[in-house]
Amino acid sequence: MKHFVLAVTLAATTAFPAYADAIPLAELSDYLNDIRSAEAGFTQISDDGAIATGTLWLRRPGRMRFEYDNDENLLVMAGGGQVAIFDGRSNTPPEQYPLRRTPLNLILARNVDLGRSGMVISHEDDGTSTRVVAQDPDEPELGNITLVFTADPVELRQWIVTDGTGFQTTVILQEFEEGGQIPSSYFNIPAELERRGLSD
Repeated sequence: MKHFVLAVTLAATTAFPAYADAIPLAELSDYLNDIRSAEAGFTQISDDGAIATGTLWLRRPGRMRFEYDNDENLLVMAGGGQVAIFDGRSNTPPEQYPLRRTPLNLILARNVDLGRSGMVISHEDDGTSTRVVAQDPDEPELGNITLVFTADPVELRQWIVTDGTGFQTTVILQEFEEGGQIPSSYFNIPAELERRGLSD
């Protein structure tokens, strides 16, 4: 779980060549901005080969929730400008980080603009998908995220975060369903603290 935290919080940059038939950045930005809410099963693969599965929900801007199948008390939640990692094996409060200081902020921002100067450091097509490596141009030292899209229609399939030590965490999305009503409580960190008896 610690590796997931590090992967969300820090990332390293890698450059790749660009290909002419990659999905244009403007189209990818429009796609991400059009997503208001979504639900998907996911498979998380860590660099050490550890595999976890679960369900994620997102509501843009700024909200995401990861529930893990193996432990219903293991939870990663983004909301209220924070990312909180709840460990079901611990009775201590969750580790929390400002969302703006994590690579996830790049896809949860109110207005995603991949064409912004300095944001994209790699944009390529590998023959089956378009891969975009993005960073916060104002604070590139905070890390980056690789977004993998397929075309016709455009769909986000996975993302990869690489921390400063080279440790990678991959999240592969399954049955990505956009739209639908998602309760605000899914992203309410103070309410989750209270539910778990961890609030002051």
